[in-house]
Amino acid sequence: MDNLHTLSVNVNGVTYTRAVEARLLLSDFLRHELNLTGTHVGCEHGSCGACTILMDDQAVRSCIMFAVQSNGHTLTTIEGLTPDGNMQHLHPLQTAFHEKHGLQCGYCTPGFLMTLLPFLAENPHPSDQEIREAISGNLCRCTGYQNIIEAVKLAAQKKAPRP
Repeated sequence: MDNLHTLSVNVNGVTYTRAVEARLLLSDFLRHELNLTGTHVGCEHGSCGACTILMDDQAVRSCIMFAVQSNGHTLTTIEGLTPDGNMQHLHPLQTAFHEKHGLQCGYCTPGFLMTLLPFLAENPHPSDQEIREAISGNLCRCTGYQNIIEAVKLAAQKKAPRP
């Protein structure tokens, strides 16, 4: 029991306190302890971006962080973009992805969205090249990226707010 650590973290507006093993990955904590399965695990090396969440409003890869590293921080997962669970109240970035067909299988989509939220907050009028650079750390095997770029441009036009 010596390797258990108390973790207190705010996730999507709810504070959770849990005793966790020091080696528990943040992605596994979110998925298995909190049942927030929208955070996907692809490569488990931080290369694909599927596990991206926000920590204190900055995009981070949850598969290469230990859960204890989030102690005292505020996290936002993809579930936090539609906190009431009502699919009629999608975040404008989600709506733009839908309208511009920026997703196909959808596995990578949560990571793209969580990567793009702070990007658009810092760069509300991005060029195509800036968008390409922003998403360069996220892999998609289905879309060919062009529709994702179009979705980001649409969201920027709509001035998508942060969650």
